[in-house]
Amino acid sequence: MDIRKKFGNKLKEVRLKKGISQEKLAELCDLHRTYISAVERGKRNISIVNIEKIAKALGIRPSQLVE
Repeated sequence: MDIRKKFGNKLKEVRLKKGISQEKLAELCDLHRTYISAVERGKRNISIVNIEKIAKALGIRPSQLVE
């Protein structure tokens, strides 16, 4: 499986466990909802900066998204 899809699946799993919508997550990390959607579908090659923003918004370490 492509690393982008693996990352997206993990992001979606964590987001859903925390009960956060894509829209709310996007708002919390100052990114667009369609960007979050594309990342979760493995369509975007996410930067380390945005991984950090998303992890912070989810209250987790960035490494937890790449395990």
